[in-house]
Amino acid sequence: MKEIESPRQELTFNQLKIYYEECGLKLNDNFLQNLDLLTSEGKYNYNAFLLADENNISIKLVKYVGNNKLELLENMEYGNRCLSTATQKLLDRLDVENTTYAKIEYFGRKEQEKIDSKALKEAVINAIVHNDYSYGNSPIVELYSDRVEITSAGGLPQELSQEEFLEGVTAPRNKELIRVFKDVELIENIGSGVLRILDAYDKSCFKFMEHFLRVSFKYKENPFEYEVTAKEKSSKLAVSEEEILKLCKTVKSLKEITQYFGYKDVYKFKNNYINKLIEQDKLQMTIPDKPKSRNQKYISKNR
Repeated sequence: MKEIESPRQELTFNQLKIYYEECGLKLNDNFLQNLDLLTSEGKYNYNAFLLADENNISIKLVKYVGNNKLELLENMEYGNRCLSTATQKLLDRLDVENTTYAKIEYFGRKEQEKIDSKALKEAVINAIVHNDYSYGNSPIVELYSDRVEITSAGGLPQELSQEEFLEGVTAPRNKELIRVFKDVELIENIGSGVLRILDAYDKSCFKFMEHFLRVSFKYKENPFEYEVTAKEKSSKLAVSEEEILKLCKTVKSLKEITQYFGYKDVYKFKNNYINKLIEQDKLQMTIPDKPKSRNQKYISKNR
């Protein structure tokens, strides 16, 4: 999409700059050229349009009552803004939708997610960065009563076979987007997405169509007696500093900590507990120079 002109030429990139700063990076005066956001004639290209503060591209999230499309429960759109921002908002919402089944035992806590969170994130990221935006199509995420489906436009690139795709061979459609997503830590390792998905699900989760690619994950059944929800957990158990510090004797991410204590509102938990423990010098970040890094983890100082 490097040579496809943006439908708008008055663009700003404040959100993108903030994302880079949060990752300890700074976009200099030449960032438009460095990130390939200009055509050969020096005009904003379609990648620039996707990453601008305002655009008309949105990722749809549709939720149905049953296992078909007959009864709509919710229809939301994440977009009309910088694509990296829209992506993170969508991932946050899916994190809330992804129930964690749990069982508290004498020797600890057993957990199982309804959907493997790593595979879900990879499927969403892959759909967004490999989507063919040239015809105005955007990815769509559909939540049914028994599964989630993520559909992207464009199908496989002509030079890539299904067998090669399933072996992890890549032929990026939007190299510039992938680079930006890697810079802002939405992508960990380029080219590992399909293999991460296949580590949790079999090949049948992929459906190849001429103009679309769909990934479908069936929900895992609850193997325990009940689900631990944020409301249930927070109403019954108060989290103590000692419990957090004990858990963090080994490195833990914010998501791992909040899931352990049954909280879905990670930002509230971070403000109420994690930040205070860091201020008290009882807990430390593994990436202290990038406090807002998406790869940030925490560990107790006195282990």
